[in-house]
Amino acid sequence: MTGIEHLQQTFAALRERQEKALVTYVTAGDPDLTTTARLMQTMAQSGADIIELGVPFSDPSADGPVIQRASTRALANGTGLAEILHLVSAARPGLSTPVVLMSYYNPVLQYGLTRFCQEAAAAGVAGVIIPDLPVEEAGALLAAAIPRGIAVIPLVAPTSTTQRLAKIVAVAQGFIYCVTVTGITGTSQSVTEEIAGLSRQLRELTELPLVAGFGIATPDQAARVAQYTDGVVVGSALVRLVEQQGENSLQAVDQLTRELKNVLVGKNW
Repeated sequence: MTGIEHLQQTFAALRERQEKALVTYVTAGDPDLTTTARLMQTMAQSGADIIELGVPFSDPSADGPVIQRASTRALANGTGLAEILHLVSAARPGLSTPVVLMSYYNPVLQYGLTRFCQEAAAAGVAGVIIPDLPVEEAGALLAAAIPRGIAVIPLVAPTSTTQRLAKIVAVAQGFIYCVTVTGITGTSQSVTEEIAGLSRQLRELTELPLVAGFGIATPDQAARVAQYTDGVVVGSALVRLVEQQGENSLQAVDQLTRELKNVLVGKNW
């Protein structure tokens, strides 16, 4: 099964169960790769439907201070793409949850697009999210990823025009990542006002699942946003627990993941 098929299968199962997807984010290598592997297993067992693994980068322009600090710590540990792909490959046999990588474009470009997609597919990576790669510049990555079954998952923003949304969704696979706010990750804003309008626009353009992220930290926020989408991404709230408790953060991550997933099931969506 390819990564794209793995994501399709996951969303189909969620629809059948009338659940919304919980995508949990953690920065790879923070505080170390051994703990990251344990966090991935914990999140999967606690209800995460997709795990988003952040590739640390020195200039994470879409991320707020919590994930910026996590990237700095992971880079100081020497965490790079090769180590992260090895981590996913090693975790894959005991992990049925799809794993997607969130990376800025420079690390992937420097690694080599073909090499990256070959090794990511071999490792069991389902998809890649690259927030600083505009659709106009994505052709080379798409050409390397699609034949290997790697989903290139685009971000769309409340400020995107309808014409631009159509252009973006035309090349999307896996799901559409909807940015809920006009800002960076981890910011505290009203996350429902803009996502309602954005999801209405997107539903007219694509049948791909819509997953919303940025600014979602609590079960209450997750439940409110999930009214308009097929799932939510929670990142900074989990990364903050790792920042505060390091290798001892498993229990706290487990608890928050369970609380988030509990509000995404059992409702008449």
